[in-house]
Amino acid sequence: MTVNDDVLLVHGGTPLEGEIRVRGAKNLVPKAMVAALLGSAPSRLRNVPDIRDVRVVRGLLQLHGVTVRPGDEPGELVMDPTRVESANVADIDAHAGSSRIPILFCGPLLHRLGHAFIPGLGGCDIGGRPIDFHFEVLRQFGAKIEKRADGQYLEAPRRLRGTKIRLPYPSVGATEQVLLTAVLAEGVTELSNAAVEPEIEDLICVLQKMGAIIAMDTDRTIRITGVDKLGGYTHRALPDRLEAASWASAALATEGNIYVRGAQQRSMMTFLNTYRKVGGAFEIDDEGIRFWHPGGQLKSIALETDVHPGFQTDWQQPLVVALTQATGLSIIHETVYESRLGFTSALNQMGAHIQLYRECLGGSDCRFGQRNFLHSAVVSGPTKLQGADLVIPDLRGGFSYLIAALAAQGTSRVHGIGLINRGYENFMEKLVELGAKVELPGKALG
Repeated sequence: MTVNDDVLLVHGGTPLEGEIRVRGAKNLVPKAMVAALLGSAPSRLRNVPDIRDVRVVRGLLQLHGVTVRPGDEPGELVMDPTRVESANVADIDAHAGSSRIPILFCGPLLHRLGHAFIPGLGGCDIGGRPIDFHFEVLRQFGAKIEKRADGQYLEAPRRLRGTKIRLPYPSVGATEQVLLTAVLAEGVTELSNAAVEPEIEDLICVLQKMGAIIAMDTDRTIRITGVDKLGGYTHRALPDRLEAASWASAALATEGNIYVRGAQQRSMMTFLNTYRKVGGAFEIDDEGIRFWHPGGQLKSIALETDVHPGFQTDWQQPLVVALTQATGLSIIHETVYESRLGFTSALNQMGAHIQLYRECLGGSDCRFGQRNFLHSAVVSGPTKLQGADLVIPDLRGGFSYLIAALAAQGTSRVHGIGLINRGYENFMEKLVELGAKVELPGKALG
């Protein structure tokens, strides 16, 4: 993507109307691709979106000798791991610099090769996401880790061993790390205070298809009995509930009407309840969910993010844009990522009235209360938004800026749109399909 292609002109004030499709979840598909490394036979993954994280993992798999090719249907990948090999450090670094997913290669590579190299990691700047815990977990399994100038070098002189682990917080990434490492470790691994997001359940389904033995209890405890060998899998990835909610918020903020083909009620129930409380309307059928603004005033709400089954932190930013159009004071307490509300400063430049606070404006447990982070917000509305120059800070914040620009009067220049490709497949084409007036400088899109 060239410099000009990284800027999008958005002419706001037009409701988004029409139909788009969401494919497999960004928070599942790359992890299921990593899981293919554990198998002794090819795996077939369906409903794969064309996003940057998928391309990063595909490149890393190929560097390690995995053959990756398109399958028989659109969005299908076939991965053959029968010739796994070591990869060049410089090549790994070149492929992985913009993603955090390489950390999840550790367990599978230790099982397959006895060693692994992990470069410095990237990802969205939305607050502390420490990787030290990943390495501590791997040490508990028996890995030896050496910090080097260009990254971390890991070795497993003998077979990794099952262990007991309690997460200090139900982290999705840490839970994935344990699952991908424990399935071939000797003995039983007990993981307590685990994440139980739908994408975690889907990853467990993938691993079970490969021959793993994994039990989930109702108290956030997962027990994995290690096996000697895993095969391949055939799996259709669950749809991306986070992308679906982003388009739902876009329909609300622009007073539009969007049918999201592929959206599923079960994984979005908490979002749907909140959407209805705000005043949004939706209709569910077997193929997807239609979201629309039914007219009249939107209602202000009090909202706290939480791990599943709570209100997901990734749903928060797009919905905050819609809440700038709600009547009254909405209170947001972000309990998961301490810097996730930083994107609101740009909304204020566009005319929103959002005040941030260091205090916990809510009663839910918080990862960083009393630690001086601006992690609560009061949104006063409704306010008219005006077009502005916007620089995308992170994936969800970036899509939220797009929603704000679409809802605003006048033209916005949105810089850094390449970041949105990490998690939103063909988002510019979808905007055009929904009637958005957007253009790349010198080239009209819609």
